[in-house]
Amino acid sequence: MLKTLLTRYERPADERVEWLTSVPFFAVHLLPLAALWTGVTLFDWILCAALVFVRMFFITAGYHRYFAHRAFRTGRVMQFLLAFGGGMAVQKGALWWAAHHRHHHVYSDQPEDIHSPMKGFWWSHVGWILCRKYEATELDAIKDFARYPELVFLNRFHWLPPVVLGVACFLAGGWSALWIGFFLSTAITYHATFCINSVTHLFGRRRYVTTDTSRNSLILALITFGEGWHNNHHYYQSSANMGFFWWEIDISYAVLKALGWAGLVWDLRRPPQTVLAANRITDGNADVGMLALRRPVPS
Repeated sequence: MLKTLLTRYERPADERVEWLTSVPFFAVHLLPLAALWTGVTLFDWILCAALVFVRMFFITAGYHRYFAHRAFRTGRVMQFLLAFGGGMAVQKGALWWAAHHRHHHVYSDQPEDIHSPMKGFWWSHVGWILCRKYEATELDAIKDFARYPELVFLNRFHWLPPVVLGVACFLAGGWSALWIGFFLSTAITYHATFCINSVTHLFGRRRYVTTDTSRNSLILALITFGEGWHNNHHYYQSSANMGFFWWEIDISYAVLKALGWAGLVWDLRRPPQTVLAANRITDGNADVGMLALRRPVPS
């Protein structure tokens, strides 16, 4: 795996960083430094932590488990709220995000994969987002949700939810709340999310045979509210829970269960026991082979 990280991959022109259009991305990382001049209050830190929590949930439960994998069902109003909440994380629209993620699962760690670490750690972590190759939304891959005009609207004007959130932070606590509450929490949420594309395909343990390099990581599961159980997820993609066993902490699933009790979501899908017991890897550090055992096909 180290050899993969060190191998130089010669990128075509459309896979190189577009520095001009990437200025906002880099600005998100630099603007928190403005707090050196404004100072920071306890409220700012509490706001930062709260927004990391809220937006991490909307990305993991909304963008990922609902829009990309349809792991549960909900009503149209809640669907809109999941899309708007995920949009506040500044990771473009739900349709764009989910369509690209579905493509990743079809071609995971194959040459067609959008963000495989086989093309380098930087590429899988953030490089693919900063090039022009994947700017468009592949609507053919997300037809089931592209039929909702409100989701198409949020996808087109994906800058609207973060602007609303940023203005709210400023009104609540002034400039320092904007720098720390909004921008710092955005950067943290960025890289927590990106680590699932990069780190969990390189480091961790494998429980199930899959045709990719996905791995489980307790540390990343804690940071990303359950997404770190990535080998579990690649093994059975349509599950609403990624922590398959009681000791595998999955905060997003716990919140979804609470929402289920409140009647806001329902039909949370889980893998059957027969699937959980099949295709186990004896050595959790064993590498993958493309000639894998059969993979369960979610119904």
